Amino acid sequence: MSEQWNMKVFMKGAVLLTVAALIVKLLSAVYRVPFQNLVGDQGFYIYQQVYPFIGIFTVWTSYGFSVAISKMLADREARTMSSAGEVMKVAFFFLSAISVVFFIILYGCADLIAGWMGDSELASLLRAGSFVVLLMPFLALLKGSFQSRGRMQPVAVSQVVEQAVRVTVILIGTYIVVKTGDSLYAAGQMAMWGAVAGELAGVILLFVYFRKVMTGQSLLAKKPLHPIWPTIKEMTFISLSVSMSSLILLFFQLVDSFTVFSLLVENGVQRIEAMETKGVYDRGQPLVQMGILIASTLSLAIVPLVAHTQAKKEGRSDVYVQLTFRIAFLFGWAAALGLVLVMPYVNEMLFQTRDESGTLMVFSVQILWLSLILTLTAVLQGLGQVKVPAVLLIGGLVLKWLGNHLLIPNFGVMGAAIAGNIGFAAITLGLVLYFKRVWPVRLASMKFYSGLFLASIVMTIIVLIWEFAGDYFLFDGFSSRMGATITGLSAVGIGAAVFLLIIARLRIISVREWYLIPLGRRMAQLQLLLQKNGKG
Repeated sequence: MSEQWNMKVFMKGAVLLTVAALIVKLLSAVYRVPFQNLVGDQGFYIYQQVYPFIGIFTVWTSYGFSVAISKMLADREARTMSSAGEVMKVAFFFLSAISVVFFIILYGCADLIAGWMGDSELASLLRAGSFVVLLMPFLALLKGSFQSRGRMQPVAVSQVVEQAVRVTVILIGTYIVVKTGDSLYAAGQMAMWGAVAGELAGVILLFVYFRKVMTGQSLLAKKPLHPIWPTIKEMTFISLSVSMSSLILLFFQLVDSFTVFSLLVENGVQRIEAMETKGVYDRGQPLVQMGILIASTLSLAIVPLVAHTQAKKEGRSDVYVQLTFRIAFLFGWAAALGLVLVMPYVNEMLFQTRDESGTLMVFSVQILWLSLILTLTAVLQGLGQVKVPAVLLIGGLVLKWLGNHLLIPNFGVMGAAIAGNIGFAAITLGLVLYFKRVWPVRLASMKFYSGLFLASIVMTIIVLIWEFAGDYFLFDGFSSRMGATITGLSAVGIGAAVFLLIIARLRIISVREWYLIPLGRRMAQLQLLLQKNGKG
């Protein structure tokens, strides 16, 4: 199998996994909208309080460990299959031990953790969600096995199926719970069982694939051949390094779970009001996830690209890195600014009210920082630089924790949004400075920043004029939510069109560079058309 592991096969598999990851991230962001509409802000608060616990472990194991296992297996399969089998055996028992420990903590200490969050009724959700962790060893092992052999299709299909089953169970189950008049905590518990159902579906599907395409092969070695501890160390290091940038948003959410609600209550806000306020604040999470989709795509693609070009010493990595940074900055900035401009309308369109739109505007700025963080950590990972980025991520997390405690008592959830931006901005600045030391290359020119500034100004003016016209002239006769929907969607379309037209006209990204990125062909054609018309 290893002789088929050429660059063409690898890139084809990477594209397949990237598409699957995009679908998964899209589903993960989108399902929260109907879920919030079903359970309201208080129900959304209940779910978001517990979700980070499950999300952190799932990302680390099913993504981080599967990549670690696949890399270690690919390396050992070049030598002996028995050595590869040993990796699988060590990985399985190590992951099983971690899963059991986490299960005991989440299930056995659910009351204690819920108490720390200030809401004892969250314990039932923690117990339901804890069963997810028991499935992780099987999921990571099967994914890693397929990836090491270049078989990306089962992994991609399983990721989409996992998320599709999860979302279906969450939405249908929550609808039934709400319609039967059960409590919002029961609805949140159903959402946790949805996560369990999704992971179980993924395990079953991968196991069926394994039995079908790898007949006669065993996942585990019969006898250990090498010391276990070095294998565990290598596996843990790789798994954390590849997943840390994806984990940082979840850890920021975890900080909010422990601080926002409890600090609001401690500072005189009534419990129900504090729950609803935290639920409104959590509306920003799916919006940010949608905003960083492009950066997520780039970060998934850039690691193998940088590693490959560096290994071959082709001298092309500078081009890829500069382009990736500029595209991440360009679309991260555009998404953040665009969302700020249309937030009141998007807020009402998706979540029924315009509550805390100012807070959500500030929250949305995180899209820019996260887009750059994902990109820079991905590039540094491709260079084998993971320790300093990890320290920077931890430092940003500490700033977020301190910021919440200092700002929430005076500014409420606006303080939490500001603290999030401070933490992410500090991480971004640290990564840029460190990157300059590791790889002294100019990431973007003055022409790029000035062109981006001009496009932003024009887009802002046109969008604000359109929104004013929509509110007072064009859509005044519609219901509030329908008017917000029409104004918001049309403003997004107009703003995006204006921004992209100016970017194309100014040529801050060349035609050749557009062709190098996913879905960049359309922009390249637009830019060529504008150049042709300009000359004519």
